[in-house]
Amino acid sequence: MKKKIDQVIVVEGESDRSFLQSFLDADIIITNGSEISKDTLCFIEELSKTREILVMTDPDFPGKRIRQIIQERIKNCKHCHIEKEKAIKGKKVGIAETKKEDVLIALNNVVTYKEKQQTFFIEDMIELEFIGKEISAKKREKICKLLHIDKSNGKSLLKKFNMLGLKKEDVLNILRKED
Repeated sequence: MKKKIDQVIVVEGESDRSFLQSFLDADIIITNGSEISKDTLCFIEELSKTREILVMTDPDFPGKRIRQIIQERIKNCKHCHIEKEKAIKGKKVGIAETKKEDVLIALNNVVTYKEKQQTFFIEDMIELEFIGKEISAKKREKICKLLHIDKSNGKSLLKKFNMLGLKKEDVLNILRKED
């Protein structure tokens, strides 16, 4: 039996849609790859007035670019992230290359980015060793996995912390729970 999803899922291509429809009962919109058209953006924006939008693009550069374009236009959309390592089959990277279980985990860990606000600061990044140390990349990777967001460099992670409205104490609590 297929899992019912009330939200509209946005993916990049037909193979992504076909894969998701094999186990999900959901409305799925495709962007036709990295060239998301103005018409598609307008359609998603109109849908967002009455339906919740879940962005599930590939964990590669074009997918991140599409995610950013949609986020800038549709402020109330939500995001499902799948780790790149779990979305590789042969030389292809994408949602269609993942496992059903990884998609279901992503759907259970939806992320909502908030309007710009400064809740996390560069000093917090330094203090928590997310930048400036040999272990910083590993620490960033760990927190990204815990938050179910894409791997990020220091600057991107700071931006994502702020988009999520996280404070230093929130991040410390997340890290403590994992230890």
